[in-house]
Amino acid sequence: MTERSEPPPVPQPAPPAPSVSSASTTRRVSTWNIANALTVGRLVIVPVFTVFLFLEGPTWRLAALGVFLLASFTDQLDGWLARKYALITDFGKIADPIADKALIGAALVSLSFLDEIPWWVTGVILGREAGVTLLRFLVIRHGVIPASYGGKVKTVLQIVAIALYIVPGVPGLVRWAAIGLALIVTVGTGLDYVVRAIRLRQVASRARAQ
Repeated sequence: MTERSEPPPVPQPAPPAPSVSSASTTRRVSTWNIANALTVGRLVIVPVFTVFLFLEGPTWRLAALGVFLLASFTDQLDGWLARKYALITDFGKIADPIADKALIGAALVSLSFLDEIPWWVTGVILGREAGVTLLRFLVIRHGVIPASYGGKVKTVLQIVAIALYIVPGVPGLVRWAAIGLALIVTVGTGLDYVVRAIRLRQVASRARAQ
């Protein structure tokens, strides 16, 4: 029994029940998923492609082309899986373009060593790729710059151009037209990444100032 000198106990309201909708919609995406596994696999088979490319004979060239196209296909597949099944992670945003650059870089350097693609072409493309990668890491504390649609178009054009150089017997004019278009889009999208990085930094600076 409560003494009269003590105030009667006040019933405490029950804590609100957790929102079912918020609990069901909030989900952490594991870094270890099929999309990221394909990205890592693409990195692993880059040395295999390079070895095939340096072996002499049309059979090895076709084998190199098959590995190159398989690796390029996984680039499209992992992106599709990440979007369809909500498997987008910060690791994937960074690792996916790095895997693309490793594949394209290995192909360009190898073909330049074989005197099939001029070194200046390889230098321009790799310089752009290295610059964009460095730019991503410089602004990563402000946010992650995901691959843009233009970047995907650039990658496809580079893949087509490189494939034409791998296949024996393709006319030189066709090869030059393909690599020239890839160069134009490569440089253009590189400038776009610079603009996006500047805007991201400006937004982050304004947010800190508030």
